[in-house]
Amino acid sequence: MGLARLGVPARMLARIADDVLGRRVREHLAGNGVELDHVAPAVEQTSMAMVSVGPDGAPSYDFRIAGTADWQWTAAELDGALDGPVVAVHSGSLALTTAPGAAVLRDLMVRAAATATVSYDPNCRPLLMGDPADVLVGVHELLAVADVVKVSREDLEWLSPGRLPEAVLDDWLGRGPAIVAVTLGGDGVLAGTTGGLRTRRPGVPVTVIDTVGAGDTFSAALLAGLHRRGLLGATARPDLREVDSPTLDALLDEAALAAAITCSRRGADPPTADDLRALQT
Repeated sequence: MGLARLGVPARMLARIADDVLGRRVREHLAGNGVELDHVAPAVEQTSMAMVSVGPDGAPSYDFRIAGTADWQWTAAELDGALDGPVVAVHSGSLALTTAPGAAVLRDLMVRAAATATVSYDPNCRPLLMGDPADVLVGVHELLAVADVVKVSREDLEWLSPGRLPEAVLDDWLGRGPAIVAVTLGGDGVLAGTTGGLRTRRPGVPVTVIDTVGAGDTFSAALLAGLHRRGLLGATARPDLREVDSPTLDALLDEAALAAAITCSRRGADPPTADDLRALQT
């Protein structure tokens, strides 16, 4: 939805149930211009995440996911997922760690790398992911496939406690990605490229109402910026790996601004392209 609101054609790969929540999800996505022709109909119930937002806008989560639709992927359901003009594939979080579907989606990301940019966000959910050491092994496997990686400081504190973000950034860039961005909340973003660039961009001052969806908005805006600059797709991979400093800083600033707008609103409500332009002029 974040991509579609920014004017980027976006296809959703999901298993969505024909229940009250599933129909609501479909309606919301379709109303925001997300392509649903590759959604797999699911007989299982829709997952539920309950969110409590604290005074600082930070969320606490509770989940109802056992046996629900999201995790039951089969290889057949993803036949044709990469058909057409797909230039990037993004995934992360529980989808890539929850059996039985995680293995199928990980295979899709490996296959996608032949034709598309692979974008990855670990987006850790400690309540549901188990031992962080085991999760980190899987993260490292995906870093060898991914081109663009976004990770939050909170994720790193759980995955690699005691390590500075700068050290993890260098480590992860050495494992394969072209760009890695570490979001630092109000402190901005730390990022680097496989070409040797390192940068730190400031946060965008905003009255924080609700941080839910800020990380996803950052990823969407980063991909949208790469899309506008012709830097998505396997054929653009050499240019992506050699992106220059002004371009990298501009991409990060756009993504940070988009995330800040989401933080200023109640609910996961990412900005439109017009919202961004209004604040950039």
